[in-house]
Amino acid sequence: MRWLKPKASDAKKLAIDPPEPRPGRHGIAIAACVKNEARYIEEWVRFHRAVGIRHFYIYDNGSTDETCSFLRSLLNEEALTIIPWAGRMRDAATSAMLNGQVITFAHAILNFGGDYRWMAFIDVDEFLLPKEAATVEQALEAVGDFPNVSLPWHMFATSGHETPPDGPLTLNYTMRGADPMTTKENVSNFKCIVDPCEVTEVSVHQFQTRAHGDLTANDAGKRFTRRARKSPDFYSNRFLQLNHYYTKSRQELMEKLARGWAYDSSATKYRDKVLSVVKSIEEDMVDDRSMIDFIERNRIDLGG
Repeated sequence: MRWLKPKASDAKKLAIDPPEPRPGRHGIAIAACVKNEARYIEEWVRFHRAVGIRHFYIYDNGSTDETCSFLRSLLNEEALTIIPWAGRMRDAATSAMLNGQVITFAHAILNFGGDYRWMAFIDVDEFLLPKEAATVEQALEAVGDFPNVSLPWHMFATSGHETPPDGPLTLNYTMRGADPMTTKENVSNFKCIVDPCEVTEVSVHQFQTRAHGDLTANDAGKRFTRRARKSPDFYSNRFLQLNHYYTKSRQELMEKLARGWAYDSSATKYRDKVLSVVKSIEEDMVDDRSMIDFIERNRIDLGG
């Protein structure tokens, strides 16, 4: 794999040669970076197992809590791979901070992607919610054989909780930003599900594929360029919705700011960005209970 034009302002993309598909490849894997997620990891795993995720590739950035032991208690080795991963690196020529998530995503594709029809690249505060089907793979049938799917964030904030409420996260937070395609800075973005055996360029929020270049599809299969996907016309959540539980309670938001972000070089910049995003979300919200309806309809056990 190789960096694309590394420079201080944009060391965020990797070019790769796609892996060869292995015999019998099937199903969906998730690749995610984690650090000290013991409070939330069980619900996230239980939900995604229930919606058909075959394997979890967890890149652990030095967790000091029970994150990894919880994972091993929830998943056997056929469904779980934990990779120790220290993610702060700089380009030697430019001193640009390299995005650790991009490196882990490329690593996951190159080393494990040949076994799967799909790979999803999300965080532990993000949930893949099928809207009409029971599983993510069934929801993706609307896309056909197109290899690059972009799902817009549906951004949830505190839902009025000052402290962490009892019970599952996904049942307690229903208030989200009204417009997933808003032009407010840092509020609107995408996470992707791709055919790993077609990927030629990797970043956190967008991918390129071999036969289709920078074309990506929404959950209904409608195709746009990566730049044009920011248009309101791209929006769809008919089949698959990405819920991003950005803050949780106000207390947890403050804890998030105190921790900082492992892949952000400036703690002050990170804090300012997060507070700006929260303000933007809470300026215009709707009550979205589709996750609660799905969990109740499918009788999903979230543990706890």
